[in-house]
Amino acid sequence: MSVRPRADSQGSLEEPDDEVMPYSDDETDDELQSEDDLDRTEDQLPEPEPRPAPAPEVGWTIRANDREYCRRPEFQKKIFLCFKKSRYSGNAIKTYKYNFFTFLPLNMYEQFKRAANLYFLCLLILQIIPQISTLPWYTTLVPLVLVLGITAIKDLVDDLARHRMDKEINNRRCDVLLNGRFEETRWMHLQVGDVVRLKKNDFIPADILLLSSSNANSLCYVETAELDGETNLKFKMGLKVTDEQLQKEDRMAQFNALIKCEEPNNRLDKFMGTMIWNSESYALDLDNMLLRGCKIRNTDVTHGLVIFAGNDTKIMRNGGKTRFKRTTIDKLMNYMVYTIFGLLVLLCAGLAIGHTYWYESIGSKAWYLYDGLGHSSSYRGFLSFWGYIIILNTMVPISLYVSVEVIRLGQSKFINWDLQMYYAEKDTPAKARTTTLNEQLGQIEYIFSDKTGTLTQNIMAFKKCTIAGRTYGDSNSADGGALGRGKPVDFSWNKYFDGNFQFDDHSLVSCIRSKKDAQLLEFFKLLSLCHTVMVEQKEGGELVYQAASPDEGALVSAARNFGFVFLSRTQDTITILELDQEVTYTMLALLDFNSDRKRMSIILKFPNGRIRLYCKGADTMIYERLDPNSKDKETTQEALNIFANETLRTLCLGYKDISQEEYDAWAVKHQEASISMGNREQALDEVYEEIENNLLLIGATAIEDKLQDGVPETIAKLAKADIKIWVLTGDKKETAENIGYSCELLTDDMKIHYGEDVNVQLRNRQTQRRNDPQGRSKKLKETFFPEPGKNALIITGGWLNEILYEKKKKRRRLRLKKLRKRYRNSNNPQDVNQPIDDWEKEKRQEDFVDMACECSSVICCRVTPKQKANVVSLVKRYKKAVTLSIGDGANDVNMIKTADIGVGISGQEGMQAVMSSDYALAQFRFLQRLLLVHGRWSYIRMCKFLRYFFYKNFAFTLVHFWFSFFNGFSSQTAYEDWFITLYNVCYSSLPVLLVGLLDQDVNDKLSLRFPKLYLPGQQGSLFNYRNFFISLFHGIFTSLIIFFIPYGAFQQTMGQDGEAPSDYQSFAVVAASSLIITVNLQISLNTSYWTFVNFFAVLGSIALYFGVMFDIHSAGIHVIFPTTFTFTGAASNALRQPYLWLTIILTVGICLLPVICIQFLYQTIWPSVGDKVQRNRKKYELEDEEEERRKKKPSFVRGGRSRRSAYAFSHSRGYADIISTGRSVRQRPRVRPELRDSIREVPQAENI
Repeated sequence: MSVRPRADSQGSLEEPDDEVMPYSDDETDDELQSEDDLDRTEDQLPEPEPRPAPAPEVGWTIRANDREYCRRPEFQKKIFLCFKKSRYSGNAIKTYKYNFFTFLPLNMYEQFKRAANLYFLCLLILQIIPQISTLPWYTTLVPLVLVLGITAIKDLVDDLARHRMDKEINNRRCDVLLNGRFEETRWMHLQVGDVVRLKKNDFIPADILLLSSSNANSLCYVETAELDGETNLKFKMGLKVTDEQLQKEDRMAQFNALIKCEEPNNRLDKFMGTMIWNSESYALDLDNMLLRGCKIRNTDVTHGLVIFAGNDTKIMRNGGKTRFKRTTIDKLMNYMVYTIFGLLVLLCAGLAIGHTYWYESIGSKAWYLYDGLGHSSSYRGFLSFWGYIIILNTMVPISLYVSVEVIRLGQSKFINWDLQMYYAEKDTPAKARTTTLNEQLGQIEYIFSDKTGTLTQNIMAFKKCTIAGRTYGDSNSADGGALGRGKPVDFSWNKYFDGNFQFDDHSLVSCIRSKKDAQLLEFFKLLSLCHTVMVEQKEGGELVYQAASPDEGALVSAARNFGFVFLSRTQDTITILELDQEVTYTMLALLDFNSDRKRMSIILKFPNGRIRLYCKGADTMIYERLDPNSKDKETTQEALNIFANETLRTLCLGYKDISQEEYDAWAVKHQEASISMGNREQALDEVYEEIENNLLLIGATAIEDKLQDGVPETIAKLAKADIKIWVLTGDKKETAENIGYSCELLTDDMKIHYGEDVNVQLRNRQTQRRNDPQGRSKKLKETFFPEPGKNALIITGGWLNEILYEKKKKRRRLRLKKLRKRYRNSNNPQDVNQPIDDWEKEKRQEDFVDMACECSSVICCRVTPKQKANVVSLVKRYKKAVTLSIGDGANDVNMIKTADIGVGISGQEGMQAVMSSDYALAQFRFLQRLLLVHGRWSYIRMCKFLRYFFYKNFAFTLVHFWFSFFNGFSSQTAYEDWFITLYNVCYSSLPVLLVGLLDQDVNDKLSLRFPKLYLPGQQGSLFNYRNFFISLFHGIFTSLIIFFIPYGAFQQTMGQDGEAPSDYQSFAVVAASSLIITVNLQISLNTSYWTFVNFFAVLGSIALYFGVMFDIHSAGIHVIFPTTFTFTGAASNALRQPYLWLTIILTVGICLLPVICIQFLYQTIWPSVGDKVQRNRKKYELEDEEEERRKKKPSFVRGGRSRRSAYAFSHSRGYADIISTGRSVRQRPRVRPELRDSIREVPQAENI
């Protein structure tokens, strides 16, 4: 099979290792200093002048069983003035914002930071001043109190939920060693230096140094679902000295070791420290640490020492900074409110100037307008300005914010209640954990997804195999189909079979049971022997497997089901059941897997004395080491290509017989390499290489890394909506690429670019910019991939650092400084290719983002949590795009918090990502409904709501403006005071609220069927400054009609009773009635989805207006409050005149007729995609019903490109070291109890 050629990457300082995680996220000053010294030596830079060294900072030091030690003065840090506290955090966590005493002041402070609330508070103060008050104070106080109260209640409910969550976690219990014995205590009372006792299935309360456990050699299994979303078990191991001496309670009480270690940081894959005990020093590393958030599994009792507590723990440090997220519409809405305020000030200034000139020329000369105050015309104009600020305040709508909050709350409830996003298997509904970001779901342009647990289930299944040139596993094969007739194989003949294991090819079982094919038996014997799986024998003989990776677990489980059952192992033996015969083999050597070797081998001595090496590994590695005379290479190669095209993970198997003399000679070399004090790993690899050759090929396995249901369909649907999906994972490159093909993120027609290709392209662009005299001022517009066809980018964390020059700030400043010096005086291309200043570094980052965005798919593998967040930040910064991150583990928290929208995958036991997310889903496939249905609906509803809200407020407020030209600009209102107070609260709020909650242009099925309907949200075309000014001019037009038609109708008129109805109060009633009917019918024209409540709201609002108006205009209420209700009888007097009813009808008709005509023309001549779908809605709905009746499942067509699937054991070394030392093997009697009839397999283990 041809290997894809890669671009030459000369000029890179050092090619990164694709298999290795890049630098630390939290490098210490010591690490940085050592690297700076190294760089200085390399570059021969002069040493800086010596300066007095500052006093060394006290390191992280802990004394076991001594709480007072951490309270010493040297461990205190200043927090404010002379107040100090211990630098060691307590174990209580706090995520809530308020307590009983701080809620009211803090919440009010936060609310008044919002410009609109502060504006209305100032307005309220102005209304209290008699000289400028033109409206009663209650017209502003009532809406303001309503807004503040509703928002405060919402914040209180949210914070009470955080209180409950914190209380639940802080009150969990564990045993702590106090006064010489273990006592049960709450997590919040734990302190650094405490010795704790944990039991099986307990959560780990802090970052703890493992001292001892009930397992042999203090082996402890932990589940890290809270950290990385994986349910695989990982093992930890205590030091030998603590394992031997700290098993009893009295010995633990005397334990007084001193621990010196690194400062608290966010690295989940690193820990360095030293334990000093009894004058001896012992090295500590991550294998000795139990991290907070993990869960104890398969270990009855564990003892540990608290090293980091509370906010110092790695899981809390990985949370990243909590960012206050606001939607694009929120930001735009605030700018529009500022624009309205600017217009308001200009209007009021113009009207104040008008009043100054009017009083100068007319008012001061009219004797009947004399008020006895003697104010100058300028001063009166000044007072008029503030009076109009009060009158026209409704241009800045205070009820807008509370209405938006109500709509968002309702939309969040709809997401929570959606049964189509409910995952019955785990009883997990979708949950909107925030109520402020719903409409942003309708504007997503980029999705950043984790792989393990998000796209995949992290469950491996043995699907196919090829043995001696023959492929098994296809139910459609001649033999398999004839024997099974499409039914899965029945393994009931095997008393150890796993009920969850399924295989379709019956011919394989028949061949095995016949025992006629030696190659078949050798194949499954290899699978049951060549592995590092640990087995634990429970009471009653039940076997529990612990594997270093899901792949290994799947292979051993497959061998078990086909009759080759792994039973037990000791330091130098391994026992299996071969069909019906138990056989014990002597293990001479175990050649473990690592990321460079990509294979593992085992050398065994058979009971008859034969020595054989079994090897399994990546196909490229095995084929290089095959004997030239090995058979079936071509047919196996063809099968591997077929497996790879079906996106299965392949593994080749081979063996070799070794003579006793050859083994003895090799064993001497192996022993020497094992005790080498130099580069031991390299020495061992060289020795392994000597024996792993001239192999005979047996066959190959094909394992399926199971995707979550519906992942390929979801990705395809989102791609049609022009949403780009990037996968950011810590997995190996081969594994990530394989999953990319499985979920159809990568396709056969894509050209894949790797890190070295990208580096070359970016260096060329950098050189082009340097050679251009205007390079720093001109933006290069050429694309990176001018050739036609789809492109994909696969890049590792190491290359990401190399390309983006992402180092720590302190190191980066020194590096750039040195590069500038070297660039001026060096012709070395290695120097020339590096950025010489921050501007070039930023341009390099921008070029990378531009290149990546030209690709259809991007996969970043072997990246740290910090790098995931950095990639999201780069896209946000340079593309100004709306981003969404989705993940399921603590390693995704930083990415989730950085993106505009964070989605956590729930349903697993790991909930750290969910706790930091904005939305929680049980499955990745629900994302398409969240975005294409709820997100799109929320965006459309919010845009329609805002457009209409601004319109109705402009139409209402600007009537005062036109009226001012006829009242001498005297700050006189055009309406009655109570109408102004209740307009936004009662008369026009409910219909638009229901549109914001319930409206939908097309139903959910059509929204999913036509993803292109999502595009307007990405383009922001439904609400922007253009739409705002359209609403403004629409409001101006409506206010003109509402004022001038009644004004013209009232001139020289006479009522039926001979009285003229052309008084001010009658005019206010007619104008108000016209306005209420117009704005409520206007929202009816904008409503796409009618329900009973919409009809009720529109008609009810109009009826409520007339009912309230007749009440407050009645004589009875005037008698009770004569100064408050002054429009006595105005409504009944005006509305009994048919002439005025005709005026109202004419006004409403002229306001609405142009809108109806424009809407008709747009939908007829320039229809949008939504209009076209709406027009054919009935046809599409009938087609959907017909499709459901057929219930025909679409056939899945596999790709046709030849490629190699990933070889995946663990991402780090396996259990070989533990097995070979015997530390993992519990001392048991030689005679094993009889095995039970069933073997239970638990989630596999994997090293961190």
